Amino acid sequence: MGISCWSFIRMAKLAEPLMKNGGTLSTMTYYGSQMVVENYNMMGPVKAALESAVRYLAAELGPKGIRVHAISPGPLKTRAASGITDFDELIAKAQEKAPARSLVSIDDVGVAVAFLSMNGAKLITGETLYIDGGYHIID
Repeated sequence: MGISCWSFIRMAKLAEPLMKNGGTLSTMTYYGSQMVVENYNMMGPVKAALESAVRYLAAELGPKGIRVHAISPGPLKTRAASGITDFDELIAKAQEKAPARSLVSIDDVGVAVAFLSMNGAKLITGETLYIDGGYHIID
């Protein structure tokens, strides 16, 4: 909870005075916040708390022109993911079941975050954006 949720809230509070002309804050989450994912364990409730914090921060900081987003990529090979038991099976399942039949890449995440930071997305805030080829809509 301290690393995922509380640190994001603290960072937002520290960044707020620096964002005099508005801005965008983004954090990473995972759909294990909404559904039970085998071997994800306590990170599910932690990510659920983080997503709730995103909504509350968006409401609090929105009048100052600061948008807040949660980004939820599908299974992505990262250092954090390497600690999840049977992660390779999760990757295979995601690629097989996602409607796009494709895994997310770091570049896919970067493009989405860049979009959310642009003026074209100025009215998007407080949301969780899934970048997972539609995997989160499949059981």
